[in-house]
Amino acid sequence: MASTFILSIDQGTTSSRAILFEKDGTSAFTSQREFRQIFPQPGWVEHDPQEIWDTTLTVCREAVAAAGQQSAEIAAAGITNQRETTLVWNRTTGEPLYNAIVWQDRRTAEFCDTLKSSGYEPTFAARTGLLLDPYFSGTKIRWILDNVDGARDLAERGELAFGTMDTYLLWRFSNGKVHATDATNASRTLIYNIHKNKWDEELLRILEIPASMLPQVHDSSHNFGQIEKEHLGKTLTIGGIAGDQQAATFGQNCLEPGTIKSTYGTGCFVLLNTGSEALASSSKLLTTIAYRLNGETTYATEGSIFVAGAAVQWLRDGLKVIDSAQQTEDMSSALADNAGVYLVPAFTGLGAPHWNPDARGALFGLTRDTGVAQLVRATLESVAYQTGDLFAAMASDGVTPTRVRVDGGMVANNWLCQFLANVLNIPVQRPVQTETTALGAAYLAGLQAGVYRDVDDLKSNWQLDREFTPTLGANERDQLLAAWRNAVSGVQHYAASTNKRES
Repeated sequence: MASTFILSIDQGTTSSRAILFEKDGTSAFTSQREFRQIFPQPGWVEHDPQEIWDTTLTVCREAVAAAGQQSAEIAAAGITNQRETTLVWNRTTGEPLYNAIVWQDRRTAEFCDTLKSSGYEPTFAARTGLLLDPYFSGTKIRWILDNVDGARDLAERGELAFGTMDTYLLWRFSNGKVHATDATNASRTLIYNIHKNKWDEELLRILEIPASMLPQVHDSSHNFGQIEKEHLGKTLTIGGIAGDQQAATFGQNCLEPGTIKSTYGTGCFVLLNTGSEALASSSKLLTTIAYRLNGETTYATEGSIFVAGAAVQWLRDGLKVIDSAQQTEDMSSALADNAGVYLVPAFTGLGAPHWNPDARGALFGLTRDTGVAQLVRATLESVAYQTGDLFAAMASDGVTPTRVRVDGGMVANNWLCQFLANVLNIPVQRPVQTETTALGAAYLAGLQAGVYRDVDDLKSNWQLDREFTPTLGANERDQLLAAWRNAVSGVQHYAASTNKRES
C-alpha cells in the first residue's frame, strides 16, 4: 500500500522548511532554505515577506514532489511559525506595507516604557499573560500604523490585514480567501485575552489598533482552509496551526500538567504545561496558551530566551570563526574548563526573567590566552546558563521540574546537552525525533484529518534517544552560576549607565 504522509510547513526565524512525516512521527523527507536577516538599525530586525513566501513555496513543492516519487498521499498540511513576527498587508492587493518586523526587534522599547509609566502593564499582564515588551506583536502593529505613510488611514477604512507568519502563509496559500490564525499565535500578540479567548477591545483601544485588521482565531487543530492547487500542484487542507514553541510542546508529548520541554533554535524557549489553569508568575515568566483542542484551552508557563542558536550563527556568519555549528562540540569538549570566559549574548536585549530591552551582548574574562575555542565554549555555555535562569525563576514560583525534554537543532550537540544537565542538575532527555516543532504541527493536522483518533494516539510515538544525567559537583556548579550572574549584572549595569536606546 502507498504511504500516507503529513506535510509540516515550518516557517522559522532563519529558514523555511517542509518535512514529510509518517504516522509514527518519523520524517521521510526534509527540504530547507535560509533567507536574509535584515538589520536596518541597531536593535532592528526584519524579514522580506516575499523571501519568506518564495522559500516556503520552494520547500513545499520539493516535499510534494518527493511524496509523488514514492506514490504517497498527503493527508493534510500543518503550519508552525516563528511567533510574534508581525506583518501588515493590503487586503485588496495583498502587498505588504512594510517588511516583517521580527520578534527579536526592539524598536518599540520606548513606547513600551511609556505604556508602563502610564500604569498599563498590570492590565496587559492580567488579560494576555504577557509583559509590556517589544517582543510581542501589538506594539509592532502600532509602529507600522504610525510610521508607514497612509497606513493608519487604510487601517481605519478596513483595508489592511495583520498577521503573524502563519496567517500570512495561510492567506497566500488560499489566494486571500482565509484570514485566520490559531489560539497559540493569537496569545502572543499582546491584544488577545487568553481567559476569554477573544481579541480584547480595551487593549486594542490602548494600542490604537482597528479590530478590522485582525484574523479569526480557531483551535490549533482545525480545518483552516485549502492550499490552492496552483501553488503545489494539488489541493491540500491545512488542518493544524501552532506557534513554534507550542508546536514543539505538542510534538514532545508534553500533554499532561507538569511536563516540560525546552527548545533550542534561534532562541531558547521553556514551556511548562499547566493544564486548564492559567498560572500567573511572580518571577516574570509568561502565561500563554499551550494549545486549544475541541474548544478547550490548555495553558503553559513560558520562559523566553532571545539568543541561543543565533549566537552560534553569529560565530559562523558574523565573526566567521567557525565553518559550521557541528564544529562547536569538539572545540568545547577539547577544553578542560571555560578559562573564566563568559559570553552574555544579549544581542537583542535580555528576555526572561530579566526583560531588559536595552541590554547588549558582552564578553567577560578575556586574556591573552583566550582563543576561538574559548569563545565557542562560552557561547554554548551561555545557552545552558540562560536556561538555568529560567528554571530558577520557575523554582521561585514553586515549580521544581525533575527532568526536561529538549529539542531543536542545537541538541544534536552532546556536549551542550551534558552541560545543560550539569547546570540544571536534572536529567535532560533527548528524543529520537528532535524536529518536534514541525512534528507538533503535523500531529495537529493529523488529528483534524483523522490520521490520529485523539491525543492518546500520539503518546507511543515519543521515543528516548539519550538521557544526560548531571555529573558536576554542587560547588563547581555554584561557582559557574555565580560568575554567570555577575556577567549578566555587568551587562545590565552597562545598559543602565549608558541609558541609550535605539529608535
